[in-house]
Amino acid sequence: MATRERSKFLVPLAVAAVLALHVGLALWAAAGESVTADEILHITGGYFYDRDGDFRLQPENGVLPQRWAALPLWLDGAPSPPLDNNIYWRTSDASVIGHQLFYETGHDHWPALMAARAMMVMFSAGTGLLVFCWARALFGTAAGFLALIFFALCPNILAHAALATSDTVAVFFLLAAVGSFWRHLRAPTPANGALSAIVFGLAWVAKYSAALLLPMFALLLVWRVATAHDAGERRRWLLRTPLTILGHGAAATLIIWAFYDFRFSAFAASVPPADHFIVPWERVLPAIGLQGRAVEFCRSWKLLPEAFLYGYAWVIESVQARAAFLAGAYSTTGWVSFFPLAFLWKTPLALLVATGCGLGVVLRRWVKNRRAIGHDLLAIAPLLVLFAVYWAFSLTSKLNIGHRHILPTYPVLFILAGGLAAPGVFTGRWRLVLPAALVLGQAAANARVAPHYLAYFNEIAGGPDEGYRHLVDSSLDWGQDLPGLKAWLDSHAGGEPVFLSYFGTGEPAYYGLHVHRLPFFNNFKIPVYYTPLTAGVYCISATMLEQVYSPVRGPWTVDLEKEFQQLRSLEPAFAGYTRDPKARADLERGPGGGHWPELIARYDLLRFARLCFYLRARAPDATIGYSILIYRLNADEIARATNGPLSAWAGLIDEAVRR
Repeated sequence: MATRERSKFLVPLAVAAVLALHVGLALWAAAGESVTADEILHITGGYFYDRDGDFRLQPENGVLPQRWAALPLWLDGAPSPPLDNNIYWRTSDASVIGHQLFYETGHDHWPALMAARAMMVMFSAGTGLLVFCWARALFGTAAGFLALIFFALCPNILAHAALATSDTVAVFFLLAAVGSFWRHLRAPTPANGALSAIVFGLAWVAKYSAALLLPMFALLLVWRVATAHDAGERRRWLLRTPLTILGHGAAATLIIWAFYDFRFSAFAASVPPADHFIVPWERVLPAIGLQGRAVEFCRSWKLLPEAFLYGYAWVIESVQARAAFLAGAYSTTGWVSFFPLAFLWKTPLALLVATGCGLGVVLRRWVKNRRAIGHDLLAIAPLLVLFAVYWAFSLTSKLNIGHRHILPTYPVLFILAGGLAAPGVFTGRWRLVLPAALVLGQAAANARVAPHYLAYFNEIAGGPDEGYRHLVDSSLDWGQDLPGLKAWLDSHAGGEPVFLSYFGTGEPAYYGLHVHRLPFFNNFKIPVYYTPLTAGVYCISATMLEQVYSPVRGPWTVDLEKEFQQLRSLEPAFAGYTRDPKARADLERGPGGGHWPELIARYDLLRFARLCFYLRARAPDATIGYSILIYRLNADEIARATNGPLSAWAGLIDEAVRR
C-alpha cells in the first residue's frame, strides 16, 4: 500500500522532470539560433491577426499556431511598419512585411521571438505527455518512461519543439485527434464525443494536414464497426455514425469561424485595403482542378472564412511543383524515396534498433499465438492508422523540402518502442540491458549534435558533417546559424573580406554581420548591386551551396557558360552602375537602360552558381552549426572559379576532386 501511494507522487514527478529536461534542451538550442525561415512569417501573420483581425498574410500555415506565437509581440506593443501606400501590404507579401516588422521599426523583436518559442514548446511538452500516457496504458509504467525518454531526447523533435512554426502544433493535434476519436469509438459517451470533436476542430486550425484525419477517422470507424461484438452493436454503431460525423463537422466549423473572428472577409476594414492575396484567387483556383471548384463553391456561399479557404487552396496549389534536393539530385515533383531516405538518415540508430526489435517481438508473439493478432492490432489501431495514412500521403507528396513533414509519425514509433520495456517481453538480464542500452543510444545521439538539433544525421548518413550532401532546407539549414557565424568570424576572420550567401529570413546586420552579400534566398526586395569577388572568407548556407532554389540549378551547360561569359564582359559597366551615380545615369539613358538591375542580378546568379560547382568539390575549412560552410579562398581560386575560361574552371574542380 505504501509503495502504491509513493508511486502516485513519484511517477508524476519523474514525468515532469523528463518533460522539463525536454523543454530546457529545446529552449537552450533555440536561444542560440537566429530567426528561422518560417518563424518570421508565422509571427508576422499572427501579429496582424491578433492586432487587427486582418488575415491576408500567411494564411496557409494554420491560424492557431500563428496567433499563439504572435501574442508576445502584440502584447509587447510592437509598432507596425507603415501600411499606407505600402505595396507589399497591398499585395500580401508576408516576407517583406515581416522584414519591415522585425528589422525596420526600431523595435527589438528578439525578446518576443524567444517568448513565442517558449509558448510553442508547451505543445511539444503536451505531445510528450500523450506519448507517456499512451505507452503506459498499453504496456505499463516502465514502457511509458522508455517511450517518453525516446521522445524527450530525440534530436528531430527537439529541433522543432521551440520554433514558432506550425510543425510541433500539428504533431500534437494529429496524435491527440486520433487518440480521442478512438476513445470515443471505444466508449461513446457524450464527454468523449465532445472531446474528440473539439480536438478535431482545433487540428483544422493548427495545420492543413488535418485533412488527413478524414481518411484516418473513416478507417477507424470501419475498423470499429467490423470488430463489433455482435450484430446489435454493429447496428448501433451504424446508426451513431451520421451523428458522429455531424458532431465533428459542426465543431470543426464553429472552431474555424471562431479563430477567424466570425468574419468571412480576410481583409479587415480597420487597416489599409488589399489588392489581393500573395497570389490572386483567379490564378490559384484553376490550378487545383476539382478541389478548386469545391473551394469556389464554399467561397461563393461563404460556408467557411475566406482566409481559411484561400490557405487550403494555396497549399494544394503550391505542393504541385516545388524545387527539391536529394543527395545531389534536383526535382520539382519530388521522389517516392525522399521521405524513406530522410527517415533512414535522420532517425537516431537507437530508435531504428528499437523499431526492429519491436517488430521481431511482435512477429514472434504472433507465430506462437495467432489469436493474439486481432487483439494486438485492435489495441494499437489508431497508431497504425495514423502511421499508415500519413506515410501513404508522404510517399506520394511532391513537397520534398524537409524531414519535418514526417514528424507526426514519430510519436507512434516512440509509443510502440516503449513496449520493449513491457513486463514479459524480455526475461533475465535483457529486461534491463536492452532498454538501458536504447536510452544510452538515444542520449548519445542527442549529445553528438547538441545544440544543433536541426542538423542531426545518424551514422548511416555519415553524421551531421555529411548532412549537406544528402538533405538541405529545413532538414538541415533553415537560416538558424547567424549568431554562430558571428561568433566564429569574430574569432577567426581577422581583417579578411567576408562574403555571405544566406538561406533564411534573418537579417545579417541585426546579428552584427557586416558582409559582402552574395545571392540570398530571400533578399526582401533589397536591390542587387554588383560585388567584385576577391580572396577572403566565403560563408555559404548549405541550401545555397546546393543551388536548390536557384533558376540555374542542375548541370552547367554550354548555353549557361556562353551567357555567363557574355555578361562577364559587362563587369566594368556593372561596377560603374553600382558605384558612380553619373555612370548609372548615363547607362540608364542608353539602349535598354532600364534592364541593368536585371542584368546584374542574372550575372550574380551565374557567377555564384559557377563558384558553387567548385565549392561542392572542395572540402570546407569549417562549418557553423553544420549548416553554414566556411571556405577560405585565395585569389587564384576566385579567378579560376569565377573569371577564367571554362578550361581553367574545370581544371580547378578536377584538382579539388583529386585532393
